Amino acid sequence: MTNVMQLLRQYCATLFIISLASLSLLGCKSVTTNDTVDYKSAGAVRGPNLSYPPDLITAQADRRYIVQDGSATMSEYNAAVKKSVQTRKNVMTGIPGMRIARDGERRWLVVEKPAPELYPQIKDFWQENGFLLVIDSPSTGIMETDWAENRAKIQQDFIRNIVGGALDSIYDTGERDKYKTRLEVSKPGETEVYITQRGALEVCTTDSTGACISTIWTARPNDPELEAAFLARLMERLGMTQEMAKAQVAAPLGPKTPKAKLVQEGVNTAYIEMAAGFDRAWRDTGLALDRSNFTVEDRNRANGIYYVRYVNPKDLGDTKGFFSNLFSSKDDSSLKAKKYLVVVKSTGDNSSSIYVQNADGKPENSAAGLQLLKLLTEQMSR
Repeated sequence: MTNVMQLLRQYCATLFIISLASLSLLGCKSVTTNDTVDYKSAGAVRGPNLSYPPDLITAQADRRYIVQDGSATMSEYNAAVKKSVQTRKNVMTGIPGMRIARDGERRWLVVEKPAPELYPQIKDFWQENGFLLVIDSPSTGIMETDWAENRAKIQQDFIRNIVGGALDSIYDTGERDKYKTRLEVSKPGETEVYITQRGALEVCTTDSTGACISTIWTARPNDPELEAAFLARLMERLGMTQEMAKAQVAAPLGPKTPKAKLVQEGVNTAYIEMAAGFDRAWRDTGLALDRSNFTVEDRNRANGIYYVRYVNPKDLGDTKGFFSNLFSSKDDSSLKAKKYLVVVKSTGDNSSSIYVQNADGKPENSAAGLQLLKLLTEQMSR
């Protein structure tokens, strides 16, 4: 962050180091390279950092492959060792059929495993990566993390290498991220996993002279690469090797083709028109909801309905910015949320329409309904 707050933090850190100059006698360390993501949530308790599921350890320790009292022959021993190695390989390559699916620039994970079995593993995955969950709903297959800082973006310079974590509270990236995960049952025994990211950025508000007088949190554009990084990590967590996971995520994406168009008929009637069948329209609508300020409370794919809550920043009456409410302990945004139905309807093999209805299932022909459609159209066209 280049604003005054960051400069002040850096200045304070420098003064602190000068006062502890004797520490430099410990010797210099080379600059280290962090991973692309390293989140640290206040109060979060990290679990064990498992790259592979626990049953990998069981396979390695299987007593069927231990020679007992010299009773096994060499040929039996070699056969057992070969079988043990193959068993570990099978575990380390992950769940059979696990793969990355693509549609243009969108990625999601397909796992040949029922959603109820998969959900606890994904929940553990987020906690192991340093997040707290603010939404944890196994019945709907939806979870959402708190806002967290990606500490990997902080440069590991000479000062931090010497002092270590003593100055963590001084260094700040001025950025926060949160992630939503949604599990969709595409067919029996197969689950689609969607990970979406939202970002916030701390920026200066200036006076008439251009000097920074305070900071506010504002929305930051969605980062598909962060989503891809966590998809790869999740594949590792489910048992795939790191090389295979990264290769799948890094495969070329398809062309970017805007598919959504806002249609207005008369003064009060509006809807989104998509050149896509129901399956794609349903998927893109869900991703657009996840990346916007919507909370999906439930959904009914058979009827094409997402039951959502939406908070209009204007309803909060906050002059400091919407994100300031989210980081505040006095957040009352949930009290300001209104309920809507987002309805996806098939109008042909390669065409669909999306409508917004009020909580009673009637057309939302208000300025608020039109604004919600505009937000969804913008997300779907990215």
